[in-house]
Order: sequence, then structure tokens, then C-alpha cells
Amino acid sequence: MRDVAKLAGVATSTVSRALANPGRVNETTRRRIVAAVEQLGYVPNATARNLRVGKPNIVMVVMSEPAIANDVSQVTSEALQSAASTLSDAGFNLVIASRSRSAEEKHIPDLAVGGIVAGAIVLGSGELPSYGRRSLAGAGIPIVCLLHDRSADGLPSVVANDREAMREAVQHLIGLGHRSFFYSAGPDGNYHETERFAGVAEAVAAAGLPSRAVVRHGGGHSFQDGFQCGIDAARAYLARKRRPTAAVCCWDDAAIALMSTVRAQGVSVPGDLSVIGFDGAPVGAFCEPPLSTIRQPTAGLGATVARILLKLLDGDAADLPLKTTLPCRLLLRASTAAPRSGGS
Repeated sequence: MRDVAKLAGVATSTVSRALANPGRVNETTRRRIVAAVEQLGYVPNATARNLRVGKPNIVMVVMSEPAIANDVSQVTSEALQSAASTLSDAGFNLVIASRSRSAEEKHIPDLAVGGIVAGAIVLGSGELPSYGRRSLAGAGIPIVCLLHDRSADGLPSVVANDREAMREAVQHLIGLGHRSFFYSAGPDGNYHETERFAGVAEAVAAAGLPSRAVVRHGGGHSFQDGFQCGIDAARAYLARKRRPTAAVCCWDDAAIALMSTVRAQGVSVPGDLSVIGFDGAPVGAFCEPPLSTIRQPTAGLGATVARILLKLLDGDAADLPLKTTLPCRLLLRASTAAPRSGGS
């Protein structure tokens, strides 16, 4: 910092103010300092800053289940990018603290207890990491959950309205005339699978249809195995003597693979089978036919979880709800239509 100050022709304290609070330094001086920083390749020492101001500026993301693959998806990536951007604007950096089946996980509670991180964003529904007498839950730092509802455990949670969104999608199919459904399930016991299948069941029940109107297949795959899940589901669908007129999939990868596989066997989409997915992956718009799907509010989820964490860090938690739910959006494309026979 002294080298930057010398090159810019200012005091070291002015450099410090310009980097920490740019608005407190006039624009001409700030530009000279920025030019000197870039010329010298200067990077502020985060550890030294933490010691000086008395608090860390790092937020840790924790995958709370060893089976990280069940929660890693495009949705997770987009949400975390949005969270990182919001936190960065407030002067915080986001880091990933990964978990492993084979390695001790003491680094996660150590980071929390040791004052290295200011707070944590948790993904997943498993037990929070602990080692010996140290634990993330007992570290005394703010913790907010993303994509999973853990409000019952007292943890502020930011989620999409998976159940309501899936119910709306199936109600749309029912409105088109569909009366029989093939459901390609996500991982058994997963929060998203539970919520989304519940939405399917509620829509069917509300329409006065029997539970047997829905044929559920799968449950053994992780979300990373989406294409294989869709292929397996398509084979099960093709093997049925009486085939449902609509297929509803827990996520887009499965829907895309299912649609491609049945079409290769002469099934017309949407003539013989309407197909709808969940997540809103951009690739769905380029399928043949383009995939109807439910778009998750990924940017909103990430920004919201970051804003809640920032309020907790500021001690402003009086009016914060334990659960914040953001709406999904139904994207209707060419993979859904009224059944040829008027439904069965």
C-alpha cells in the first residue's frame, strides 16, 4: 500500500480510504490510486484487513450433504453467482467449502469458529458439519439456507414455490384435457422431489381424478443422472400397454431425454404425449419440439439469500421471516398440447 501511495503521490491513509470507501475520496485522486493499483498489481491483504477492522469479509457456501451431486445443478450455479454479486457489492467475498465422504470435515467448523468467515449459506438438508466439539451450528455466525426449506430447524430459508408451480403446470395439462400422467421422479427423499410430486398429486386430487391417474417412475437417480433417468423413464413408458397422455418430469434433463427417446420410437410429441419439465434450463428452448418447463427464479433466489444474510450480519433481523418463497414461472412451449383422443 505504501508503494501505491508513493506512485499515486498521496498518503497511505488516502489509499486505504479509496479502496475501502471510494466515495470518501475525490474522483481525480481515486483515479490516480486505481491506476497505481493496476500498474503495481496490488491486492489488499484480506487477513490484515480483518485484523484491522475486527471482522471477516468472507461468506462460506456449504453443501450440507456429502452427496453433493444431488444438489449441484445449473440452478445452484446461477443462484450462487447472483448471491456472490450481491455480497460483492457489500464488500464480501463468497467461497465454497466443499464436503467429502472420505475426508474429515473439520475445516468447515474451523473456518466458522476461527473467525475466518462472517456467515454461511447452506445448501441441502443434511446435518450441519461438525468436528469434535466444534460445529457450524454452534459457531455463532449467521446461517441462511438456499433452495431447501429448513425453517422448521430455526434456520432462515429461501426457496422457490416448487409445489405450487408443479400444481399449476399439471392443472394446465388437465385444462388441456389430459387425464392420465406419467411422472419421472427425482432422487428419493430429496426436498425438491418431495415438493414437486406433492404438487402433481394435489392437482390431480383437486380435479377429482384418482391417484392411479399418475404413474410414478424412478427415484433412484441423482440430479446429475438426469439424462439416464429420462431414458429409463422413457423405456418404462414405452413398455406400458396403456400409455398416459402427459409426462411430467422432476427436472429438465430427464424431460429432454425422455422426449428424445420416445420420439425415436415413433411417439409424437405433443400429439401422442405432452412433456413438461422443471428448472427452465436454456437448452430446453432449442429441443425438438421446444420443451415446456417451469423456470426457477435463480437470480432472485441468490440475491435474496445474500440480502437476508447481510441483514443478519448487521444485526437487523427483527422483521426477517424464517421462510422466504419466490415464485417460479410456467414457460409454455410446443411440447404440450391437448391430447389427440381428448384424454384418457
